[in-house]
Amino acid sequence: MKVLAINGSPRKGWNTDVLLKNVLEGAASSGAETEMVYLYDLKFRGCVSCMACKLKKSTKLGRCVLKDELAPVLERAHEADVIVLASPIYFSEVTGEMRSFLERFLFQYLNYNDTSKPLSPAKRIAWVFTMNCPEAMFDSLGYHALFQRYEDWMKLFFGNCETLLSTDTMQVKDYSQYHLGMWDAAAKRRRHETIFPQDCKKAFELGAKLAKP
Repeated sequence: MKVLAINGSPRKGWNTDVLLKNVLEGAASSGAETEMVYLYDLKFRGCVSCMACKLKKSTKLGRCVLKDELAPVLERAHEADVIVLASPIYFSEVTGEMRSFLERFLFQYLNYNDTSKPLSPAKRIAWVFTMNCPEAMFDSLGYHALFQRYEDWMKLFFGNCETLLSTDTMQVKDYSQYHLGMWDAAAKRRRHETIFPQDCKKAFELGAKLAKP
């Protein structure tokens, strides 16, 4: 069982990274072989709409043909049994690197002859989203629809998806050093010390579940 984690956060050692490492630890506890990919370490771009993955005479039908640092990651993603995607939410969206990854990862499998029958191989999929936003603001910011859309995409291509949300996260260790006055630093710290560990436990359990035969 191969579990590949795609980390769309630029901040190593912070919320998204910590949760994703817990997912991989959980997967390893079930006997899986695990790997973490940091998208911000790679030089790549999104889909360029060359349509080479749709050519009738192509030997690469259903596979992205662009050659850059993402290409070998896409190969490993194609072969993986489980893929866990993770991103913080910036301006009510996943990060730019995650979006570019998704364009390359998903478009190659899109079947324009019958969109209900994508060319993607069978695998288990999960999302991990982190955000400074508290759940009380989800409706006003359209977050419910956002997460549902990304989950629906995975279900379209792979038939399944699980989602873990970590909300109202702590942005920095020392709020006094930043212009972040609208946030209650003490409350953020308390939540980080009490709720975030629970999210880490959920992440571990998610990884263990995904990696079970």
